[in-house]
Amino acid sequence: MLKQRHQLFVTMFAGIDALVVTLACVLAWSVRHWVLGEAWPETWSSRVREPLVLSAVPVCLGVMWASGLYRARRDRSLASEIAQVIKASLISVCALVVLAWGMGEPSFLGPAHLTVDGPFGAIDAPRVQFAALAVALPALLVSFRISLRLVLRRLRRSGWNQRHVAIVGDGRLGQIAARTLSRNGWTGINVAYFVSHKPVADREQCLGRPVRAGLDGLERTLEEYKVDGVYLALPHGEWPLLPALLKRLEAFALDVRIIPDVPLRYMPQRMAVNELEGMPVLSYRESPLHGVGGVSKRGLDMAGSLAALLIFAPVMLISALAVRLSGPGPVIFRQRRVGWGGEEFWIYKFRTMRHGEEEQAPCIDDLDDATKAWTQRDDPRITRVGRWLRRTSLDELPQLFNVLKGEMSLVGPRPERPELISRFKDDWRGYMLRQHVKAGMTGWAQVNGHRGNSNLRKRLQHDLFYIRHWSLRFDLWILWLTVFRGFFHRNAI
Repeated sequence: MLKQRHQLFVTMFAGIDALVVTLACVLAWSVRHWVLGEAWPETWSSRVREPLVLSAVPVCLGVMWASGLYRARRDRSLASEIAQVIKASLISVCALVVLAWGMGEPSFLGPAHLTVDGPFGAIDAPRVQFAALAVALPALLVSFRISLRLVLRRLRRSGWNQRHVAIVGDGRLGQIAARTLSRNGWTGINVAYFVSHKPVADREQCLGRPVRAGLDGLERTLEEYKVDGVYLALPHGEWPLLPALLKRLEAFALDVRIIPDVPLRYMPQRMAVNELEGMPVLSYRESPLHGVGGVSKRGLDMAGSLAALLIFAPVMLISALAVRLSGPGPVIFRQRRVGWGGEEFWIYKFRTMRHGEEEQAPCIDDLDDATKAWTQRDDPRITRVGRWLRRTSLDELPQLFNVLKGEMSLVGPRPERPELISRFKDDWRGYMLRQHVKAGMTGWAQVNGHRGNSNLRKRLQHDLFYIRHWSLRFDLWILWLTVFRGFFHRNAI
């Protein structure tokens, strides 16, 4: 029943998506004719071929299917779905461009000799149409998905199109699961009843829902009170029962989900389940930069650091000259810092203190609060030029060479000194998780004002949030915010 219902919804989604893609293609084709003042084709073959509908519909639906946009994921957020739709739309347009190039533009899109003047020269008809399609396709698909989501949420809140589930476990974890599902009614998941994690239920109700039975009456309850799925929320002490419980549930055509009895504070990073020759492997904690993610982030670092060096080269030369004239000592100051995986490296900065006084910081062991070892706002060791460089964050620009060498990233938690880390890892739970990604020149904490001599707890919370939600899109957003918030801030020392 559930499988047929899902197939019906997938067919409906794909059909409506096909209509939306068709509309976007026709709209882009119309924009091309309107911009170029091109005459409308007289033959039906041209009218069918030029809008690209016959190619765009299968390509776009295939990309959206590969992106997981037709899977039954009621727990997917709207923002996540919008991002996936935009990405799939742009990939589809790129695929169509390659297809058009392979088949030959004149025969595929009609006359290519018609052009319109653009900011970078003449633009021919195919490019006008593809540009319009790159705007129209994601805009229309996102509008459709948002509208559909809003309609489904309203219908589900009113009781239609719901999936009823039973929660096995009426203890603390089961109650958390029930409250969480109830707060997110837009998912359409309704908790119908509980089954106690004890052999015999010792209560009749839990959170206003009936407790139908204990584990001894599980099969009888599932046969008598039909549900679409089961959430296993066993307390930690009852986990030895899980294998036998899963075997008993094999007799029912139900979706089964397991909620681990682990507080979220002990899971600062996202978890994933993989399979190796039939053996399930739960990734409890791992760096998000392994695989494609790490390659894409490294590509962004290389391109971004090279571009930044070209853009800031005059500023760096002026800063270096100012440091040289400010007093004796090297222009570049080096200091040991800890990065990805606990590896130490030399970080580069423009020297901002008097030569020979940079390392004359208080002894960490003599301080009750290790954060007092950070440079203070009125530190007498800072030169006048150094104070200006720190206030504008220009002293950090030499770290672009650290990024090029692969020791740092453009975006990530700020690197810390080894002696401070030895204190922080004991005083602050989760601090070492910052080393699951490369240290960065800027980060989520920095663009939110937690830089310099600021609150370490807030900084750590923002760093762990970044690691848990890392994506290339998140990096680009932080870089964009850095342009406006990263150079000047009241917390900069």
